[in-house]
Amino acid sequence: MADTPKAEQTGAASKTVKPTDAAKKNPGSRPDIATVGGIALALGGIVGGLLMEGGKIKDISQITAAFIVLGGTFGAVMVSTPLRVLKGAILRLAHVVIDKSQPADAVIEEVIGYATKARKNGLVSLEGDAMDIQDPFLRKALTLAVDGTDLQEIRNMMNLEMEIMESRAIAEAKVFEAAGGYSPTIGIIGAVMGLIQVMKNLANIEEVGHGIAVAFVATVYGVGLANILLLPAATKIKARIERETELKELKLEGVVAIVEGLNPKLIRSKLEAYIHDPAPAKEKPNEKKSPAAPQAAPAAKT
Repeated sequence: MADTPKAEQTGAASKTVKPTDAAKKNPGSRPDIATVGGIALALGGIVGGLLMEGGKIKDISQITAAFIVLGGTFGAVMVSTPLRVLKGAILRLAHVVIDKSQPADAVIEEVIGYATKARKNGLVSLEGDAMDIQDPFLRKALTLAVDGTDLQEIRNMMNLEMEIMESRAIAEAKVFEAAGGYSPTIGIIGAVMGLIQVMKNLANIEEVGHGIAVAFVATVYGVGLANILLLPAATKIKARIERETELKELKLEGVVAIVEGLNPKLIRSKLEAYIHDPAPAKEKPNEKKSPAAPQAAPAAKT
């Protein structure tokens, strides 16, 4: 009889390792194929159209125009943006081409692991697991829950943190929106500067025509930089922010459900609403409809 509790404790201990292991796993980074493919398609379409019209790549390869547009645009951004926000925007630029967000189903599985353990061993048993969670938001929420913080207070604190992080990220996205507004104007300035140089050679008609063509390259750079990179980058960052906020709401709702002591199956059903593309339910072999049995012939009357 004394050996049975020890065996149960050993089995329970082996099961409690799963949430911690799930928390230690790094979801990794995935390249955003849509961003990379979109930029390549846009540049390919522009350059391809130029070549189809009989132009040459060297017609739009002007280092001077690029220097004017890039230098003027990012100089204007530095004037209009606080340095702290500018640093954050530069770091967040990596989120445009790399998707670092966790899949929602992986987060749900992690939360369900904690819910299962808490239902069996009590909420206090998650104290060690909470300290090993890599995600700061989930770690803080679960730590507050284990410490016995009031449920409404947990909601208020974590919602406040979500609002602050979201507003900070939106401010960083607006840096690229501002740059997308400055870039075409700087391109026009570059074109005007080129036309000024053209005016000095009015005596030579051939030089005038060539100079005008070169002058408008700065406008192409300014408009292209804004509409192919800067403004789409701002839109993509905002989409990432919305998804990160959804995942934080998922984690908060999961922690709240754990505190409330809900059944893990019910928690799963509740959190699956955050999955954008749920996998279609597979029909189990036992649930397949069996062919209708032939009806027995009526007994003959005697």
